[in-house]
Amino acid sequence: MQFNSLEYAVLLGVCFVAYWATVRRPVLPTIVLLAASYLFYGSWNRWYLLLIFISSTVDFLAVRQMVGSRTRAARKRWLTLSLVYNLGTLAVFKYFNFFIDSARDAGHVFGLALDLPTLHLLLPAGISFFTFQSMSYAIDVYREEIEPEPSYLRYLTFVSFFPQLVAGPIVRARDLLPAMRARPPLDPTLASQGLFLILVGLTKKIALADPLALNLVDRTFDLPWQFSSVEVLFGVYGYAFQIYCDFSAYSDIAIGSALLFGFHFPANFDAPYRSLDLQEFWRRWHISLSSWLRDYLYVSLGGNRGSALATYRNLMLTMLLGGLWHGASWNFVVWGLLHGGALAVLRFVQRRRTAAGQGPLLGAHPLGRLAAGVITFHFVCLAWVFFRARTFDDAWAVLDRIAALEWGTTNLGALVVGTLLVALATHLCPRSAFDAVSRRFMALPAWGQALVLVAGLQGLGQLAGTEVVPFIYFQF
Repeated sequence: MQFNSLEYAVLLGVCFVAYWATVRRPVLPTIVLLAASYLFYGSWNRWYLLLIFISSTVDFLAVRQMVGSRTRAARKRWLTLSLVYNLGTLAVFKYFNFFIDSARDAGHVFGLALDLPTLHLLLPAGISFFTFQSMSYAIDVYREEIEPEPSYLRYLTFVSFFPQLVAGPIVRARDLLPAMRARPPLDPTLASQGLFLILVGLTKKIALADPLALNLVDRTFDLPWQFSSVEVLFGVYGYAFQIYCDFSAYSDIAIGSALLFGFHFPANFDAPYRSLDLQEFWRRWHISLSSWLRDYLYVSLGGNRGSALATYRNLMLTMLLGGLWHGASWNFVVWGLLHGGALAVLRFVQRRRTAAGQGPLLGAHPLGRLAAGVITFHFVCLAWVFFRARTFDDAWAVLDRIAALEWGTTNLGALVVGTLLVALATHLCPRSAFDAVSRRFMALPAWGQALVLVAGLQGLGQLAGTEVVPFIYFQF
C-alpha cells in the first residue's frame, strides 16, 4: 500500500473517523490505530505481521523483566536479550545472505569453493525502521530516561503506527507514547497543517522525484556509456534531488498523517543541500536516523570523550554501520566509509584550526561560504553514486563517463532541466516562505482548504505517469 495510492487515502480517512469517534473510550482508539497499522503492514505481506508482532512482544516483555530486576547485571541481561533478538532478526532477514555471499567470494580469491547455505527469505518492509524504534525504547528504559509503557496494546501500536512504519521518521518512545496516552483533542489547526503537509509530500513525489527518476536518473545510471559526461553528471545531480524529494515527501506525508491524530513527529529534513560542511549535512539529512546513530551508537562507542584517534574511529564505525543499515551491499558500506572518513578529516581540520585560534577553513566571506556549500554538495553527490549504483562496476562506469569530459547535451531536454531547476529552487526557498504558504492554507475556511486539496490532487493526477515509482526508502 503506497502513500500515493487511493488505498492509503481510504485507510487514512476511515481510521481518522473511527479514531476520533472513539477517542474518549478507554481502549477503542488504541485498537483502531493498531488495526489500521496491522492492515497497512499486512498489505505488503501478511507474514510480515507475525514478525513485527513477535518483535514488539519480545521487547515489551524484556523491558518489563528489566524493570523488575533488582540488580544492574540482571537489567543488563534483559537489555542484551532485547538487543540480540532485534539485531539477530536484522542479521537473518537482511544480512545473512550478504555475508554468506561475501565469504563465498573471499573463498574464490583463495581458491576455495565454499559450499555455504543461503536463505530464501523476503526482506520485510521497513524492518530497519521498526527494529531501531523498538530498540531505542529498551535502551531508554535501561538508561532510566523514560518510564516503561504499562499497556501492551499501546506498545504494539507504538512500534507499528502506520504513518511512519515502513520508512520513518524513526520516532522515539519519549515523543510518541506520552501523546498516545494523553490523546489530545482534535485540533482543526493541526488537522489543516497535516493535510497541507500531505499535499506537499505528494507534490514532491509525483511532480519532482518520479519525473527525475524516470526521465533522467534511471537512464543515466543504468546505461551511462550511452550518455555524455554532462548528461551523466546531471543524472547524479538528479539523483541527489530525487532521493531528497522522494524521502522528504514520505516524511512529509508521515508527519502530516500523524498530525491528523494529534501526534507530533520530529522533522526529518531541513534543506540538507544548503549545508556548508558534512557535520551540518548530517544535522539536516534524515535527522531521525542521524540522531539515533549519534545517541545510541556513537555515544555508546565513546563519542568524542576519548582521544582524537578514538573520536575518528567512532565516527568511522558509526557511519560504516549507518551505511550497512541502509542495505546488505558493499556499495552502502563504501558510502558510509566515505562519509565517515570525510567527517573524521573535517573533525581533524576543525581541531587544528581551533587550537590555532583560526575560524572556518574557507572563512566567513560570502564567497567562502558559497565555495564550502558547493564542495559539500559535490562530495555528497560523489557518495550518492555508490549509494545508487547496483554494483561497484556500475558506480565506476558512472564516474568514468563523467571523467571522459564529453559535453553533449542532446538528452537534457527542457522537461528534465526544468524539473531539476524547480527541485533546486524549492530546496533553496527560505523556510519562512514555506511557512507563509502553510499559514495561508490554514487560514482558509474548510471549504477553501477542500477546494485547494481537490485541485491539487487533480493536478497531480494529471502529472502522475502510468508507471508507479516506489518510495526509495521502502527497501530499507
